[in-house]
Amino acid sequence: MKEAIQAALDEHLRLLAWVRDHGAAPVEAAVGALVLALQGGGKVLLFGNGGSAADAQHIAAELVGRYKVERRGLPAIALTTDTSALTAIANDYGYDRVFARQVEALSAPGDAVVGISTSGNSPSVVEAIAVAARRGCTTLALTGRDGGKLGHMVDVHLNVPHDDTARVQEAHITLGHILCELVERAMSPPEG
Repeated sequence: MKEAIQAALDEHLRLLAWVRDHGAAPVEAAVGALVLALQGGGKVLLFGNGGSAADAQHIAAELVGRYKVERRGLPAIALTTDTSALTAIANDYGYDRVFARQVEALSAPGDAVVGISTSGNSPSVVEAIAVAARRGCTTLALTGRDGGKLGHMVDVHLNVPHDDTARVQEAHITLGHILCELVERAMSPPEG
């Protein structure tokens, strides 16, 4: 058991080292896109399935509440939390439209729309990003593996090139925390 624990942690550290060495430019682009949307009076919409749904909710909560400093709440909505909307849309339109219908209803040009998918191919996430692009939103994706379809569709792509879903999700929430910290800094008034 000790070897399995060590192997999982070693792989986690190797992947985070890769992200550290290769991820600065896309992270900077993502921060810029999020800040531009928020400074322009827009909002951030986030979504994903399973663990990625939890990541969307976590990131939205950090933006609406606070990450590290006191500041005004930032408009961010996780489209994974309204069970009535989720189940009605899935029932009436099929699960692939569960986020797309909400993006259609809630987004405006200039908003930032963030899809999270460890495969990059989740149909419900791909469909919602397509709707967001047609509506004039800035599109971002956090993906794993080779980025899948999402990697080719979005304005800003943060890819964690690994096949293990758990390792990708660990890197995604680390990237999410970095995004929250840098967006918060940019959106906080200077002290003094």
